[in-house]
Amino acid sequence: MIIKQSLLLAAATLFPPLAKAAAPPGPAIELLGEGVQIYACTVTPEGAAWKLKAPEATLRDQSGRIAGRHFAGPAWQANDGSTVVGSPVVVSPSADPGSIPWLVLSATQHTGAGLFAAVAYITRTRTVGGTAPGSGCDSTDQGAEAKVPYSAVYTFFTAAP
Repeated sequence: MIIKQSLLLAAATLFPPLAKAAAPPGPAIELLGEGVQIYACTVTPEGAAWKLKAPEATLRDQSGRIAGRHFAGPAWQANDGSTVVGSPVVVSPSADPGSIPWLVLSATQHTGAGLFAAVAYITRTRTVGGTAPGSGCDSTDQGAEAKVPYSAVYTFFTAAP
């Protein structure tokens, strides 16, 4: 979905790293991610805890068609093969209690020509679910995995044209 420039400027206000860009970002793509956050039970001298291993999600456009996938990196790959990897810049609590945080990520790597080739920033908003389990991880569970359902809206901002 192409988002109007005014919405992009509003996002730049909400997310300061976007406001610091040399020029306003170009058109953006908004996709719904639905899948799981995979956690591994990790035991350290400090104790046992669930640690995020990777996300696995399908990305859908506004009409519900599959547009790509989201996986460890964090990375997103469009159906055309183009991939973007991001690094978190801003982390904010979700507006929905018990849901994974909202994020602003800066693109750090691209592969392929296509939908994600010119992405400069990615946001994860409107999250539902996906938080680490509250129990079931102790010293006897080392390596156990838990897949927690989640959904989020991912917006991909391109560099200024």
